[in-house]
Amino acid sequence: MAVRSLFPILSTTDLPRLVDFYRSALGAEIVYRFADGAGGDAYVSLDLGGASLGVGADPAVPPRSGDRMALWFYVDDVDDAHAAALAAGASAERAPEVMPWGERVSQVRDPDGNLVNLATPPAV
Repeated sequence: MAVRSLFPILSTTDLPRLVDFYRSALGAEIVYRFADGAGGDAYVSLDLGGASLGVGADPAVPPRSGDRMALWFYVDDVDDAHAAALAAGASAERAPEVMPWGERVSQVRDPDGNLVNLATPPAV
């Protein structure tokens, strides 16, 4: 058995809001929808430049209590991506800065409080 791919799925009580955030902040495109039977979506799959992110509606998502996972996105320009995320509704955790290993990294929290890392690899 071999793993062929992997993608995270975020659970949220407000699927349209979280999908709109990733569309506005990182240019995500909806590539699949599964209807909830009441005129909305139960699940949405997003494409972010070849990376996939799922978002599922779950009215019983427990309140956030610590970070059990974080998302990491490599972007062309961390400063622009950080600003776009804040404009789309994220809260700032760490302003863009060059890390000891050479990557420029910032951290924000999406509207559900998930930790999102935005990074650019070091120039070679």
